[in-house]
Amino acid sequence: MKQSIIKLASVLLLLSVLLCCVISCDKEKTPEHIDYAAEVKLDLTSDSAKAIDVTVKSYIDGDTTHFYVPTSISETGVLKARYLAVNTPESTGKIEEWGKKASKFTKEKLMSATSIILESDDSKWNLDSTGDRHLVWVWYKTAEMTEYRNLNLELLQEGLAIASNSAQNRYGTFCMDAITQATAEKLNVYSGERDDDFYYGEVISLDLKGLRCNVEDYVGLRVSFEGIVTRDGGNSVYVENYDDETDMWYGMYVYYGFNVSGEGLEILDVGNHVKVVGSVQYYETGDSYQISDVQYRIMKPDDPKNLQLLDNEKHDPSYRLTDPATFRNGKVSVIIGDEKKELAYAEAALYTSVEMKDLKVVSVYTTKNPASSSKGAMTLTCQAPDGTMIDVRTVVLYDENDELITGSYFLNKTIDVKGIIDYYNYKSDDDASTEDNTDFPYQIKLLSLGDVTVK
Repeated sequence: MKQSIIKLASVLLLLSVLLCCVISCDKEKTPEHIDYAAEVKLDLTSDSAKAIDVTVKSYIDGDTTHFYVPTSISETGVLKARYLAVNTPESTGKIEEWGKKASKFTKEKLMSATSIILESDDSKWNLDSTGDRHLVWVWYKTAEMTEYRNLNLELLQEGLAIASNSAQNRYGTFCMDAITQATAEKLNVYSGERDDDFYYGEVISLDLKGLRCNVEDYVGLRVSFEGIVTRDGGNSVYVENYDDETDMWYGMYVYYGFNVSGEGLEILDVGNHVKVVGSVQYYETGDSYQISDVQYRIMKPDDPKNLQLLDNEKHDPSYRLTDPATFRNGKVSVIIGDEKKELAYAEAALYTSVEMKDLKVVSVYTTKNPASSSKGAMTLTCQAPDGTMIDVRTVVLYDENDELITGSYFLNKTIDVKGIIDYYNYKSDDDASTEDNTDFPYQIKLLSLGDVTVK
C-alpha cells in the first residue's frame, strides 16, 4: 500500500513538472507584441512627396479621408486620400463586419491629432484605380506624442484592414509584419468572432412613416419597407409611401451605390412599387440618414433580403401641392405604437415629392468651389406670395443647346417647381451662401430643368 502511494505521488510530481514545462514553453513561444506604427519612422528629408500640416475636410470610412491641402498639391485645395497598403471593410453603401469599427478608429485618431502629414509612396502624387483619389500614407501626432505615427500601419496591426498591395510599397516589410502579427493575435477581422457593431439579426419590417419618424432608433439595423420610386438621384433613388392616418407622404433616400446591377436596377426604375431592404446609416457629410447596403441576388429572387418588385404598374410621384408657410412652419402629429410625436412638417415629409407655385426668385447663389461635383448648381432663394422664404436647390442645369444655365435665367422671375424635399446643413458647407436660410435646413431639390416652370 505504501509503495503504491509513493508511486502515485511520483507520477503526480512528474505530471506537475511536465505541466510547468509546457506552460513555460508556451509562454516562451508567445511573441512580444510589436507596435509597428511606432517602429516605422517618418523621414521628412526623403524624396517622397509630402503635404505638411493638412486638416480633415470629411471622414468617409476607415481607409478614405478628404483633406484640405495647399493648392500647389491640388488645385481644388482638397485631396481625396485613399490609404496605401490597407483595405478596411466597407461602412458606406455596403456595410461589412468591422467596417464601422475601422471607420470609427480612423476618425478618432485623426480628431485627436494636432498635426497630420500626408506622404506619397514616391516623389509624385499618385491616383488610385478610380482616378479620383490619391494613394497616401497618413501620419499624425497628438499633443502627447514626440514622433508621428503611421495610421495605415495602425489599421493593419489592429486587424481592422486586410492587405492591399501591402508588400509592394515604401513600408512593405512593416506592413506584412503587422498583418502577420494581427493574424496571429486574432484581432478583429482575423478573430473569427462577431462584430458588436454589425447587425446579424433578421430584417425588421416596418412602414415608411415608422422609419421616417424614428429613424435614429434603427441606425445600423437592416430594415424593409415598401414604397414608390419617385426619382433617380444617380446611384440612388428616392422612395415615398402614403399614410392614411396622417394624410401624409413619407420618404427615404436609398443609396445603392455599385451593389446593384441588371435586374436589380430595373426594379429600382422610377414609377415602380417596390420593397426595399437595406441598412439604416447616418451619413455624416450630409448630416442625414439614408438606406445603404441594398442588394439583389439574381439567383434568389424570392430571398426576403432582396429588392422586390411588388406589381407591374407604373406609379406617378405624389408631387403634393404644398403651401410654403406649411412647409416652413407646419407641424405634424404622428402616433407610432403607443407613442405620439410632433415633428416639423418638412422633417416628416423629408425626401417626398412636392409641388410649389408662384415663387419669386429674389436671389441666386451659384456653387463655385471647383472641388465640388456641384460646381454650377444653384440655390434660388424664393419668396412666396405670403412672404414666406423658401430655398430651391438645383443640380447643374443645361439648356437644349447644352449651354450651362446661370442665375440670370431665374433671377427676379416667378417660378413653379416640382421637386424633392431635401435636407441641407448649410453650417457644414464652407461654400454656402451667406444669404442662405441657415435657421431652416430644408429645401426643395430640383433634379432636372423639367422640374421648373419659369413664368
